[in-house]
This record gives sequence, structure tokens and C-alpha cells, in this order.
Amino acid sequence: MSIPVQPAKRPANSRFSSGPCAKIPTFSLDKLADAPLGRSHRASVGKDKLKAAIDGTREILGVPDDCRIGIVPASDTGAVEMAMWSLLGARKTTMVAWESFGAGWVTDAVKQLKLEGEVKTADYGQIVDMASIDYDTDVVFTWNGTTSGVRMPHGDMIPADRAGLTICDATSAAFAMDLPWDKLDVVTFSWQKVMGGEAAHGMLILSPRAVERLESYTPPWPMPKIFRMTKGGKLIEGIFKGETINTPSMLAVEDYLVALDWAREIGGLPALIARCDANADVIAQFCATHDWIANLADDPATASTTSVCLKFTDPGIADGAAFAKAVAKRLEKEGVALDIGAYRDAPAGLRIWCGATVETADIAALMPWLDWAYHAERAALADAA
Repeated sequence: MSIPVQPAKRPANSRFSSGPCAKIPTFSLDKLADAPLGRSHRASVGKDKLKAAIDGTREILGVPDDCRIGIVPASDTGAVEMAMWSLLGARKTTMVAWESFGAGWVTDAVKQLKLEGEVKTADYGQIVDMASIDYDTDVVFTWNGTTSGVRMPHGDMIPADRAGLTICDATSAAFAMDLPWDKLDVVTFSWQKVMGGEAAHGMLILSPRAVERLESYTPPWPMPKIFRMTKGGKLIEGIFKGETINTPSMLAVEDYLVALDWAREIGGLPALIARCDANADVIAQFCATHDWIANLADDPATASTTSVCLKFTDPGIADGAAFAKAVAKRLEKEGVALDIGAYRDAPAGLRIWCGATVETADIAALMPWLDWAYHAERAALADAA
């Protein structure tokens, strides 16, 4: 097998990690100069910054005015756990998973909280039939499977008159996909994904129905302080005005505010979605013209536009995991793609982040290098044989 000549053009930014993700294209450290370092987050300057982060989130995402938005500890994981421990148990639960993080929520619900209900799963590359779910139960699911590259195509299957709550892990969907706020009672995400922010802080968005559950239901298990959102049967409103449960990083908050400013400058949510769509389309077109690689998602309608997961389909590759690792290593050695190996629990392959902070020109520049790396590794296999 002949090896193509190395491409002349390289991505200007080779950071294609699925988290923490690439910073905004205009990022520089001097943009963080206004961070109130060494000041208390409870001082007026800290509270103002935290409130600005909440207000900016509402503005860019179009979150309804009657929904609460809070900044919580431990990234998206903390936000999901906070919701599960605080809200579940009032009625039967349906846990839905088609990738590793969704499977983690299933484990916590079944083995830790010991909830009564049903578990629905699908293999990597596939999605659960969301129309078959009983939405009179509380339903926990991911909108976009970061480790599988499979997403919800829309929320039409979720009824408006549902009796249960919908708890949605949207960490790699928020700011990249059009979330139907009238169909979602809890939405969680982190700054480190589509907005390229720093890790460790989570966002928790509650609908009025979720707030009503919090104020009318007390879970039967002990509640860690870090998860408590009510006091005396009433919502702790301060959490949703910037009075965080624990101490946040004001440097990370400033970084998120800078990213929100960038989102406004380029045109808000429609522009963010368009950038993700354009990035993912470049890879889709590449796969359509190369018969040795394909999207892990079986149905193009469910293929992620942020965490694009790929599989090698060449039947001549005996050890898919070793081959994928070798391709990723070769690209990293050349400095053209960093951190694009598949998630450790996912099928062998590659995962290329296509979120809004990634430039389409960089995705386009990467594709010839991917072709080169594939052929180089196939040639190496032939030589070894």
C-alpha cells in the first residue's frame, strides 16, 4: 500500500480534545486580567461576576425566565449527581444510557440510591428508542453521548403533559444544539466543553416543575451538604443568584465570562450551533469519500456534531484498538492532532472534538493528515507481515 505524501498544511490549532476542549479562537491570558483574584467570592465583586455568568448563560442559551440557573461544584458530574440525589425517588425512575457516562448514572441510581424503576440501554453507536419511554416516570438521560458520538435528534418524543421529571445531562450539547427547554426539567453541563472553559464547575438549570419537586419531596437517604438545595422545605434561592455552595475559582469564572462575550460577538447560539454543524460536516464528507472509516453513530440523524466518534472499517485491520492508537500517536507526534483517541470504555477508534471553539479550517486541514496516518499504519502492518 502506497503512503501519500505528508500534507503541506497543518491545523493552526491541533487541540481536538473532547474535554477540556480548545479555548475560544481569540483567547489570550490577558483577557483574564479583570478576574478578582485574592478576593472573596462573597464580596460584591465576586457576587457580581457569578451573577453575570448566570445571566450570560440564560441570555446565550435562551433559558426561560422561570427557570433557575446555578453554578455548582464538581463539573457536570457534580450537577448530575446533585439532581439525582435531590430529586429522584418520589416516583419510579427510568434510567437511559447509550454511552459510558449515562451508564455511570445508571450505576449510581441502581446500586447507590437503589431506586425502583427501569433501565434502558443501547450499544455504542446506537440510541435508545426515546419514544418508547414512560414519561410519567422520572427519566434520566444524556442529550449527547460524549463517548459514543450519538445524540438525541430532537425532543419531540417528550410529552408536554408528562407527570415525571426529565433530567438531562447536556454537557457536550449545551451551546452546540437546540435544547427544547419546555421538554427538560433539569439540564446540566460544564464550562469545559463547547465554550472551552476551565474544568471543575458545573451548571444546573431547574424548571418550575423541578423546583416544585424539591420543595415538596424529601429523599429518604442522607443528603451530603454539597448536594443540598433546600432549607426548611424551601429552595435556597441564593444558589441561583451566584451564592455558590462552595468556593469557586474566580479565574475560571472570568474565563467563562470571556467565552460568553465571544459567543455574543459572533452571533449567539445560532452562530455557535452553525460552527459545530460545519465542523462535523467536514468529517462526514471525509467519511463519505473514504471507505476505510465511518462515523460510530449508526444513524446520521443521531450523529453528534461535537464529539464526533469514528471507527475504522477496513477488514484488513486485525487489532482495531492497536491500530487506532497507532494512528492517534502518529498524528500527535506530527503535532497535527492532540488527544483524539477514543474514550477508554468506547469501541476502538478516534474521537475528534468539533465544538464551537474549534475552527472549521483546522478540521479541514486535519483530514488529509488522517488519510496520511491511516495509509502509513497500513503500510507498517504490511511490512510487519
